[in-house]
Amino acid sequence: MFIQTESTPNPATLKFLPGQSVLDMGTADFPTAEAATKSPLASRIFAVEGVTGVFFGTDFVTVTKADAVEWDHIKPALLGAIMEHFQSGQPVMEEGHAPASGHAEHDGEDAVVVGQIKELLDSRVRPAVAQDGGDITFHGFDRGVVYLHMQGACAGCPSSTLTLKMGIENLLRHYIPEVTEVRPVAV
Repeated sequence: MFIQTESTPNPATLKFLPGQSVLDMGTADFPTAEAATKSPLASRIFAVEGVTGVFFGTDFVTVTKADAVEWDHIKPALLGAIMEHFQSGQPVMEEGHAPASGHAEHDGEDAVVVGQIKELLDSRVRPAVAQDGGDITFHGFDRGVVYLHMQGACAGCPSSTLTLKMGIENLLRHYIPEVTEVRPVAV
């Protein structure tokens, strides 16, 4: 098994590509070791000292480290943990813990606008941020303001505000006149 690594725009996050499927669909975010109990792979990664977050996409794993830790010191242990997991035959997620589609439900008078927002996020935005090892999901829409949740490499990334304001906000405002602003939310 050969695992590739890629840097991300977030210097505290590294993207690991194991060369096989991680999740069949959706994403899974583990911002703490406690949240990782439903995933044998995430638990194994959190066992490496200095890991502060784990995120799964369909074909990648992103790992966020503490600022005081150097990648050179923990990268070999992370590669070993990921390789051991996939060779063990254990599932990535325990039975009954399906990954989320990501988007919050929304119905009511803005349902058509919200549908358009989700469609643009899924077709234009999410594939691009997945390339950087993260995900952005719809959280809400209220009086012209779109609330998005950033995960994986996007959470805490120095360029995330610029991505949100200049990229995503401009895209949504261009295609959906009802959108006036985009704001991040922490879940």
